[in-house]
Amino acid sequence: MDAQTVEKIKAGMDYEKTRNGPPDGFPALPPIPSARYVDEDFNTLERDRLWKRSWVYACHSDELPEPGSYVLWDKLGSPILLIRGKDGAVRAFYNTCRHRGAPLVKDRSGRRNLFVCGYHGWSYDHEGNLIAVRDERDFPDFDKSCLGLIPVRCENLGNWHFVNCDDDAEPLLDFLGPVADAMAEFQPDAIRLAHKAEYEIECNVKVLLDAFLETYHLKSIHQQTVDRFLDHLGTTIELWPNGHSRMVTPNRHPEWQDPGVAGLPETETVGEIARDNNVSLNIYPNIVCPPSPTGMPFIIFWPKTINTMRLECIWFSPDWGDGPLPDIWETRIANFERILEEDTQFAPQIQQSVESDGFKGIPLSYQERRIYHWHEELDRRIGEAGLDDAVKVEPVLAPYVETPNARDAAE
Repeated sequence: MDAQTVEKIKAGMDYEKTRNGPPDGFPALPPIPSARYVDEDFNTLERDRLWKRSWVYACHSDELPEPGSYVLWDKLGSPILLIRGKDGAVRAFYNTCRHRGAPLVKDRSGRRNLFVCGYHGWSYDHEGNLIAVRDERDFPDFDKSCLGLIPVRCENLGNWHFVNCDDDAEPLLDFLGPVADAMAEFQPDAIRLAHKAEYEIECNVKVLLDAFLETYHLKSIHQQTVDRFLDHLGTTIELWPNGHSRMVTPNRHPEWQDPGVAGLPETETVGEIARDNNVSLNIYPNIVCPPSPTGMPFIIFWPKTINTMRLECIWFSPDWGDGPLPDIWETRIANFERILEEDTQFAPQIQQSVESDGFKGIPLSYQERRIYHWHEELDRRIGEAGLDDAVKVEPVLAPYVETPNARDAAE
């Protein structure tokens, strides 16, 4: 992080602690319509135009250690196969044989020299090419080159591999923009996979995601945990293009160290903002990541149905050398899961409330503007023509969206 950004964030935290209201001219945020959380038609638009057309995290390089290694990924419904080829590149394909649609693999991960359909024996190489067809004589004028596996866009930021079902999507790094720049100090090319866990939550995916985009709730549900260490009144926020954002909350006691990270290796290139404060990135649409010198989780929010979701928590660490993950990680993950339980404890009851006649919409504060920014981006993805007035949000935050790359280039 450059010196100018460091000073900007420090000044922002100082300002936030002392202000008596929102900045002059900042608009009152219109209520977010309740229908966005319960309307089936809106949910369908969101699924088709956001989730199926976004760059989303799929796997880490450690999960594909050698040529032929594969991961079966299906967080958004369509089963997708990520394969490391003989050239070291990671590619993605639909796990669908081109003959009659049977799956090529059923295990969640493994290694194959060839990917052979168990139904009729059609065989594909690591690059998705169809190389063998049983009884090919019975397929007149057959051209195998036209029947390779259907590819899915797959690109990476360091060791993190993302997929996108939209063939026309902009390149991943262009989409990430300032997120990629912000992650550079954490050495994504060297970071290792440490731990994975999943949780089923009975609520609309936005109900829980909204909660992770603000610190307004700290004094209510984290009184004995996070609120003891973070000063939510000093939280400073940057809104970035494509729905991304960064939130930095000052530590009340910068000298204090989480006992769950004692002795862990650190990434030496991490600067003072992430060392002395709590940073939270929203990587649109569904990753919340609080990076630190000793590692970070990707807290990933996946929709299932209109009123259920899956929460995936994947931890990454600086290289700890040979041998297993250090034992202290058990303490770190246990501490995190305690906080996570606090965050999710009310989700099913909130879902019941948003489905009731008493839920009329969400009036947001200045502190909660990341939520509104997320919803504005969703509407841009859906498109004006697809939105009824009863569900759309009024776009008001454009003047407050920063483009750090463009600013730095101008300087």
